[in-house]
This record gives sequence, C-alpha cells and structure tokens, in this order.
Amino acid sequence: MTNKELSQSEYQDFRKFLEHQCGIVLGDNKLYLVKSRLSPLMARFNIDSLSQLVKKSMQISERALRAAVIDAMTTNETLWFRDTYPFQILADRVLPEYKDSHAPVKIWSAACSSGQEPYSIAMTYLEYKARNPGALKGGIRIIGTDISNKVLEQSAQAEYDSLAIARGLSAERQKKFFTETAKPGAMKVKDEVKQLVQFRHLNLLDSYSLLGKFDIIFCRNALIYFSADVKRKIIAQFRQSLNPGGYLFLGASESISGLSEQFEMVRCNPGIIYRRR
Repeated sequence: MTNKELSQSEYQDFRKFLEHQCGIVLGDNKLYLVKSRLSPLMARFNIDSLSQLVKKSMQISERALRAAVIDAMTTNETLWFRDTYPFQILADRVLPEYKDSHAPVKIWSAACSSGQEPYSIAMTYLEYKARNPGALKGGIRIIGTDISNKVLEQSAQAEYDSLAIARGLSAERQKKFFTETAKPGAMKVKDEVKQLVQFRHLNLLDSYSLLGKFDIIFCRNALIYFSADVKRKIIAQFRQSLNPGGYLFLGASESISGLSEQFEMVRCNPGIIYRRR
C-alpha cells in the first residue's frame, strides 16, 4: 500500500465515526472522496499515512485533528442566490407577510458554508427595502450556522476570490453590495450587508434552543447528506425553532416526507416552501 491508501475496513469504521459525529452518511463508493479531502491534512499534522490520520482522528484526545477532519469532510460547494427562485419567493411572497412588523424578522441560514446564502438573504432584504421603504420597520436579523469553524471564519471575513464572486452574482449586485480589496479579483461584502448577519458554530445533531425562535429557516441542500432518521429529527427540531406560521426553505430535491402533519406545503411555482402549522 502507498502511504495514502485506506483499507476498506478502515473506511467502514470512518463512515460510522463520521455519521455519529455529524450525521453525514457516506456511501460505499466514497473512499476516493475521503482520500481527496483528508490527504492534505497529513503534512499539516505531520502524519505519515492516511490510515494513521483516520485512526487518530477517532481518538477523543485528538481534538484539533478531529475538528480539521470534520471541517474537511463537511465543507461543500456553494454559490450566491443558489437556484434563484428561493430568494424570489422570499422577496415576493414571504417578506411581504412581515411588512407591517415592528419586531425584527429573524432568519436562520443553517449549514451556511462560506456565507453565500446568508449574505444573499441580506441582499434580498436590502433590495426589498429599497422598493418598499416603509416596510419591515423592525429590520431583520440573520444567523448563519455551520459545523465547520474554517468556513465560519471565511464567512465572517466576508472576502471572496474572483472564482467565488463569479458564481451566481450579477455585475449589478457586485457593484451594489461589494467593494474591491487589495487582492486582484477579490471582493469584500459591504458593511451594510455584513452587519445584518451573525455567524455561530452549530452541529445540526445538537440542540437548537440557544439560537431562539425564527420566522424563516433556510436549510438547503444539507439534508441530502443525512440518514432518514436524522432528517426526521432535524426537521422536527426546525419546527420547534420556528414561530407559528413560520417558513422552512429546503433544497429542490429535499422534502419533509412523513412529517406533513407538522408543516403545510406551499407551492410557489416555481418552488415549494413549508409553513409551520
């Protein structure tokens, strides 16, 4: 074996460990993904083989390594205004329901990755306010959470390279909501957007009670990585975190199958959102 190979039995042990730690279910054929995500950590932690790295990461005493491994395995690609229609629904259908509210509208972006979703929500709100200056007098509060400390640091810095900027952002929005930085091609989110969003570390397998209650929850393209039982638990916890009549936004391929008594499906054409009963 080369120093980067991992045996099937070690891979199976790691799969169980990862599911227990953060609920993510790796398929039988994802060994290549583990290799590509974890191999760069070998030099960083001065470990000679992937086998040794995986074994050490499962030891309770190896906190820094364990955190780095979970960061590497849970970091997913994202983009601005992903799928477009959820943000259109937010602007055209959901925010107008709160237009006369004098209390802040509270929105949670769960599994927010490197911040594109919560900042897209903030931009959607600012665009709505520009069109409806007298609405939402209480303003808005957005919380973005993720299990990865690495991406939360990136989110809080709010600085993105040219490749990330190009994914989903129109030239108009770049001009309106971003400023240039010293790095060629990189741009930073303007303070008027940034100040609307706070970031916190959260494992979706843990309790959400410390976050408080929300009017709207976005959890898009995250549940696909969890087992059916874990999905049911997470969605039930989302319901507890929503105010009555609050909305849940899921990814296009995700559903609340089996939990329909807790939510009402709202067809928006395109797109579906779920209202807490």
